[in-house]
Amino acid sequence: MTMILLKKNAATRRISLAVTMGISLFLLPVHSGAADSLNPNQPVAESKTKKVAIVIDDFGNNMEGTTEMLNLPIPFTVAVMPFLPSTKQDAQLAHDKGHEVILHLPMEPVRGKKSWLGPGAITTDLSNDEIHKRIVAAIEDVPYAIGINNHMGSKATADERVMNILVDICKEKNLILLDSRTTPHSLIGKLAGQKGVPFSENQLFFDDLYTYSHISKQMVKFKKFVKDRELVIAIGHVGPPGKKTAQVIKEAIPTIQKEATFVPLSQTVNLNAR
Repeated sequence: MTMILLKKNAATRRISLAVTMGISLFLLPVHSGAADSLNPNQPVAESKTKKVAIVIDDFGNNMEGTTEMLNLPIPFTVAVMPFLPSTKQDAQLAHDKGHEVILHLPMEPVRGKKSWLGPGAITTDLSNDEIHKRIVAAIEDVPYAIGINNHMGSKATADERVMNILVDICKEKNLILLDSRTTPHSLIGKLAGQKGVPFSENQLFFDDLYTYSHISKQMVKFKKFVKDRELVIAIGHVGPPGKKTAQVIKEAIPTIQKEATFVPLSQTVNLNAR
């Protein structure tokens, strides 16, 4: 009798095990190759650690290339000049497309006419109060601005008095700073670091010359930076070179994405509080 019971229990265990295994196999996905294909609309865990950020300057004046830039299939940052005919429209369009917006603040250059800067420019002959007033007004004129970079500004960004005012305002309003690096004598990084304001620095201009040949050569240089560095930040423009720059960037996207991830400017800032 005991032997019969043992045989029954063993048989029962074998049946239960078979049923359990069958259910488990039914629930597991069949590895046909399709399981390796991901829905392109679903977020993918990013294995690349290198980052690239592109900032496009000079929005705000119905500039050529605006549509082409805004239709680029990557995250980038839109720098909008204040007090111009399409300032608010361009900032809104950029925001609606999911791009970060920053204020592209006109600042005095070493060479050039003040009239080139547009309304509300920051010049070194202004009083502290007037500089503060102009910067705050410009911030308020560009919807969705999360930071500031300089338009021109080779003289203003090297002026400690002027830059202290700018950095203090950014700290007060929780804005980030991008030093466009129009001069090696810029004090933006130094002062932002001292005051604990998040900042980044431009490393390359795509279109300081407007020819397709030059922009293409700059893109080659940019790609080399991407291979050699963990973070690369570059600036392009709408306006005279806008369509050419947009085309060069668009063509380069697949190659760059093999090495790095495109990110908005806010993901590049360094908080060097002292």
